[in-house]
Amino acid sequence: MALYYHLPVYKASYDLLLAIFLLTKNFSREYKYTIGEDLKKTAAEMILNIYRANSAAAKKEIIQKARENLEVIRLYTRLLKDLKQISAEKLIQVNELIESVSRQTAGWQNSSK
Repeated sequence: MALYYHLPVYKASYDLLLAIFLLTKNFSREYKYTIGEDLKKTAAEMILNIYRANSAAAKKEIIQKARENLEVIRLYTRLLKDLKQISAEKLIQVNELIESVSRQTAGWQNSSK
């Protein structure tokens, strides 16, 4: 078992979490403390699920939880774009990080079958 912080998926997830924290600081007050906080919490939970999956014998279910967290993040970022809290360029940057994590978790889930 590799240390969780050496996993490429963990590193990509951390980059996504960092991008989310930087993104949410510019939200209007109305969204900063609602969607912004939920977004940060979900991203942190996703990383926690990656840690749990790395140390668990039955990885598939935990990886699935991380993938569900990722879909919530994807939904929130799209919503924030529609609410004009983030620009199209920022949405593209965040979506690239989301896709990176998504591909890695999908591959990890398939290899753990």
